[in-house]
Amino acid sequence: MKSIEIRRRAASGYVGDWPSDLHPLIARVFAARGLGPPDLARVRLADMAAPTALGGIANACVLLGEAIANNSRICIVGDFDCDGATGTAVAVRGLRLLGARNVAYRVPNRSRDGYGLSSALVDSLTGEETPDLIVTVDNGIASHAGVATARARGIRVIVTDHHLPGDSLPAADAIVNPAVTRFARCSHTPQPCESCSADARTNDAFPSRALAGVGVMFYLLLALRAHLRVAGAFDARPEPDLAVLLDLVALGTVADLVPLDANNRILVEAGLRRIRSGRCCAGIAALFVAAGRDMTRTVASDLGFAIGPRINAAGRLDDMALGIECLLCDEPGKAASLAAQLSAINSQRQELQSAMVEQAEAMVGSFVERYRDDALPCGIVLYEPDWHPGVVGLVASKLKERLNRPVIACAPAESGSTELRGSARSIAGFHLRDALAEVDARIPGLITRFGGHAMAAGLTMPHANLERFAAQFDAVARRRISADLLEQCVWSDGELDVGDFTFDAAQALRYAAPWGQAFAEPAFDNAFDVESWRTVGERHLKLKLRLDGRAECLEAIMFNALESMPPPSRVRAVYQLDVDQWNGRDRLQLLVRHLQAV
Repeated sequence: MKSIEIRRRAASGYVGDWPSDLHPLIARVFAARGLGPPDLARVRLADMAAPTALGGIANACVLLGEAIANNSRICIVGDFDCDGATGTAVAVRGLRLLGARNVAYRVPNRSRDGYGLSSALVDSLTGEETPDLIVTVDNGIASHAGVATARARGIRVIVTDHHLPGDSLPAADAIVNPAVTRFARCSHTPQPCESCSADARTNDAFPSRALAGVGVMFYLLLALRAHLRVAGAFDARPEPDLAVLLDLVALGTVADLVPLDANNRILVEAGLRRIRSGRCCAGIAALFVAAGRDMTRTVASDLGFAIGPRINAAGRLDDMALGIECLLCDEPGKAASLAAQLSAINSQRQELQSAMVEQAEAMVGSFVERYRDDALPCGIVLYEPDWHPGVVGLVASKLKERLNRPVIACAPAESGSTELRGSARSIAGFHLRDALAEVDARIPGLITRFGGHAMAAGLTMPHANLERFAAQFDAVARRRISADLLEQCVWSDGELDVGDFTFDAAQALRYAAPWGQAFAEPAFDNAFDVESWRTVGERHLKLKLRLDGRAECLEAIMFNALESMPPPSRVRAVYQLDVDQWNGRDRLQLLVRHLQAV
């Protein structure tokens, strides 16, 4: 059993008087995350950052307003992950609500079109499919060639994205991206471009850089509605309620693992409320049934671990159009059929992922045997010729968690291809996209293409460059990662008293906020005696834990616990207070995240 440092969060927020009806554990947890009583009041949609503060949005609204007025053909170009799928569904549904009568969508084919708005994808839009306006969702900020191809054909382009830009911006007609600042350069000539410098690059004042792609699109629709209101578009008809899209916004935001800052928490909580009350789209409702989850009790983790993976599976192994059609479907019977197909694909993904992770762990084992711990590569690059390019990101994520090092998993872009597609996952403190940019600057041409965020990125490169790339990536990681970042630790909100182990406390914490990325679900640590234990499903550990001063044992479960078997007689456990449903009854259960001997 591996011993890992348990670090306790210190209260960094408000430590004074909290509302008397607030559970004391919630006050403690919020204070440890830098929040205070004023933050409890700022949870309404009216407390969101103003859409007008998002750069580029005014130009985009003018273009979309003209397209709606002229009945122009609008093509939404999405992405093949859950953020891209939900963003595409939000765009199509939202534009139709706002009066657009000619809206279609297209998702790139991984092998034929590559990622995002590529020239190949634009070239495939012919005949009746030729749009007057292309709107990208969750992509486009790196699509210089695709944007240029579209504009050369007389097609206007609005880029909506949230990925970090490169050294220059594509020459789109409008760009809406909270990650773009005044320091980014557009591709228009001559430089500087007055239009871009005045509008597309004014995000320094926008308070939420963490919007997912679906969030950016939702913001654009809010601004477009205001633009159309001023133009009198709703003088003769009711103004559409865009809140009906918030279930999709919540799903895409959680699934994309963007930080749940205050703004994103408002969006996600509003979406969760709609789902719990049964006011979600037919596709999401069908996915909950297919996943065996109760919509009325849903929390953010249900979106991240049960619903999002089913949408993502379509983009990884099949065609993301299947996932988008499910999210656009309004007929329950058809939605149920589509959700069943997505669940079947997700099961295939799980089997494939399990086999690939097993292979990767064997490769990691050989790493560990070959190097001493302090000589392991800081940046790890793995490749197997029979891996599937749609699942390598999940492999990288699993191994990053185990090794606490940035990992890039690579696979052939398609069968027989000499090009590799890699997916990268990082640890806190190591900015992946910046690291890939440094490798690219050191040896131009080593990487064909790359993009992403601090914690996740993607790239393509020739197979012949793999060994040199792995060496360069490790060198950059060694230079940028300090020794303390490689130390594995688990965070806790401290010990609980005997009286804190109640069902009411677990229930209060469950619904206190949308927990997730950068807003961690509360976890605590205590010393326990292991009264008994047994394995469940070969890999999981079911325990009865005794706490000093408590008469009854606590039921606990730990998933994927092979390294913790058999547990010692006395342990320190890091756990979450969980609500377990059993035979129609709710009861307190500890969800154990880490065990170590005392």
